[in-house]
Amino acid sequence: MAVDWPALADVINSNQSFVLTSHIRPDCDALGSELGMAGVLEALGKDVIIVNGQRTPPNLAFIDPTERIKVLNEDISITELSSRDVFMVLDTSAWAQLGPMGDALREFPGRKIVLDHHQSEDDLGTEFFKDTSAEAAGKLVFQFAEHLGVELTESIARPLFAALSTDTGWFRFPSASSSTYNCAAALVAAGASPSEIYAELYERNTLGRVKLRGEVLSKIEISNEGRVAFTHIRISDFEKTGAMPSDTEDLVNLCFTISGTEVAVIMVEQNPNVYKLSFRSRCELDCSEIAGHFGGGGHKAAAGAGIDGSFDEAKSTVLDAVCQRLHN
Repeated sequence: MAVDWPALADVINSNQSFVLTSHIRPDCDALGSELGMAGVLEALGKDVIIVNGQRTPPNLAFIDPTERIKVLNEDISITELSSRDVFMVLDTSAWAQLGPMGDALREFPGRKIVLDHHQSEDDLGTEFFKDTSAEAAGKLVFQFAEHLGVELTESIARPLFAALSTDTGWFRFPSASSSTYNCAAALVAAGASPSEIYAELYERNTLGRVKLRGEVLSKIEISNEGRVAFTHIRISDFEKTGAMPSDTEDLVNLCFTISGTEVAVIMVEQNPNVYKLSFRSRCELDCSEIAGHFGGGGHKAAAGAGIDGSFDEAKSTVLDAVCQRLHN
């Protein structure tokens, strides 16, 4: 279903001050859509602040060169947000992904809206503006700018290009279409530099992230006649390599470098017996459905969730769920 742009425009035009937020463990689509939307709203003369539940990961700090993204309870309090007219959530529709910003959303007295492209959806007590066919939240912000007639500037185009390119795996995922490339072309024309953004994303790795990638590759296990690839990261791997939790971003896709892999799963230990799950599919398996089984959500081709328990039990439970769905 396409977003009702006129209805969203009415919300924007009838209000003056906005707080923008997105999910914890923010990626480029979260950060880029926030920064892009902030630029669009400010072009309309609106007063905008961006507040997240967690600090921007160091490897993605390039996307916010002026460091305008604030962190709740560090740079700003919940009570300081209450005077804003509109609370806008981008790139998530789930309470679990909002982290500390979930409390801020619950207590906010003004209008609450969501702009998102994920299939799964919690009752956030907001108005939803969603298009699950969109390949990135950044694409939705671009389309909204087009609808409003806002001219793209470099400061808007740069984060939106980072959002679009990363959520499509640098345009290699099946979600990328001719519309994706048209959007990318417009962002480049407005000042986004693909070569510079690519270098920041993929050629500025720390030694710890490179070593962690080696750990992930060395632990890949294959099942279901090569259709399923599973790997994992334990807390000890972070200690061993010197990597950070944010360095796990996109590592699940390393599994697809193995010929014949159709489903990739990574299990990342966040605390003892607490694991983050990431699912990726290049076949009929619906990642959003299986993630929903574990209390998460996402897209058909990519989704995430969490699981508690011992490592062996959690691994067995997750792989059994994947294999059962492959055979159905």
